Amino acid sequence: MRIIISPAKKMREDRDSLPVQGLPAYLQQTRRLLHTMRQMSEGELQALWKCNDQITRLNLLRLADMDLERALTPALLSYEGIQYQYMGPRVLEQGALDYLQQHLRILSGFYGLLRPMDGVTPYRLEMGAKLSVDGGRDLYGFWGSQLAETLAGETDVVLNLASKEYSRAVQPHLPKGVHFVSCTFGEEQGGKVVEKGTMCKMARGEMVRWLAENRIQSLRQIAQFDGLGYQFSKAHSDENQYTFIR
Repeated sequence: MRIIISPAKKMREDRDSLPVQGLPAYLQQTRRLLHTMRQMSEGELQALWKCNDQITRLNLLRLADMDLERALTPALLSYEGIQYQYMGPRVLEQGALDYLQQHLRILSGFYGLLRPMDGVTPYRLEMGAKLSVDGGRDLYGFWGSQLAETLAGETDVVLNLASKEYSRAVQPHLPKGVHFVSCTFGEEQGGKVVEKGTMCKMARGEMVRWLAENRIQSLRQIAQFDGLGYQFSKAHSDENQYTFIR
């Protein structure tokens, strides 16, 4: 089983808490994206990044000085979003971290597919960004089927805890033999399951931590998750969609 999650926009450097265990698998493609962005004007980059002037200036400095092979942070510690806060990677025991290194994969517009302990540097490039590289209309075209092929080479079960923006880079390209299961975290309102953005991010992070702490190996065990008051709803679930209601 492989678990896929989204990255976070906000990033930090942390070279002390945990050691880097390798470089990203798609570093050659990352260098191509970096080269393309370095050829763009400040205005073009701000439009690409969809951010304010302050964040643009920060990422222009990052882009100018970016080194993809030195002074790196493990990917799991580099992202600062809500999902990562609820994972709590800095307080996980070594066995749980080893589980994540084997089972967890972080999707990235810049790096493609990351193992938790792959060394990364702060960047800004969302998967949905309209960046044209090597004839591709956007990053979905740039990455193509590569990420799905890598996952399919590792497992025949993918547990999707990523957003639609990121899972779209994988799901359409997976071969039929790979079972792709998405999780929904919501509340029942008027007979419908309604998802709320912040709670979904919290629940995804909580589930990743629970999976790691319990060394979950099979899909049938996932229905036992009850973090943050969520309970598995058999009535709202099927073999490709696991729904948890709070």
